[in-house]
Amino acid sequence: MTIDTPLAAGVHVPDTKLAREATELVRDTTSELIYHHSRRVFWFGALQGRNRDLGFDPELLYIGAMFHDLGLGERFRSSGRRFEVDSADEARRFLQAHQVPEDSIRRVWTAIALHTTPGIPSHMEPEVALVTAGVEYDVLGIGYGDISEADRAEIVALHPRPHFKRDILTAFTDGIRPKPETTFGNVKADVLEHFVPGFERGDFVRTILDSPWPE
Repeated sequence: MTIDTPLAAGVHVPDTKLAREATELVRDTTSELIYHHSRRVFWFGALQGRNRDLGFDPELLYIGAMFHDLGLGERFRSSGRRFEVDSADEARRFLQAHQVPEDSIRRVWTAIALHTTPGIPSHMEPEVALVTAGVEYDVLGIGYGDISEADRAEIVALHPRPHFKRDILTAFTDGIRPKPETTFGNVKADVLEHFVPGFERGDFVRTILDSPWPE
């Protein structure tokens, strides 16, 4: 398979062996939906990094973006763990196999594990902040006006998003429906509440009141 490293909106996909092998792995193991979404996350994250004048390692940002939703895949649905952790662990295995330095692995793992945890990544290393920024841009439209219409159109032309809102919600639902307990205290509880009849989200207050402590 030929792996391309195109330029869009003034940003190149890193032209490295590591990035090419990550691209091939994700293309071979995920859906077109997740592949295109992950590539857009890289571009939007990189552009937000430029907007915020952040120095970041484009290769680490790319790996974080490409692996961030791998844990939604069918083979992880019986893991009993949050999909973010499954995704982060897959990235760690990939990077360890390529003998990437441990600090770089830690950054990528953290970026992926925290990408659905608002309010924390922006205070961490640039790669951690920018994976979340890319996800928030592509999924939630946060900071939509920060990127020009021309740059946005160029990226979406390269990696289209037809019916993306509907399809990404379906992917979230399918990925976490078998392990609803992993949504306690995080945004994916909203997904199951909307789309899974009978789902009951965990109640933090009730958990405290019903704990075995007498007071």
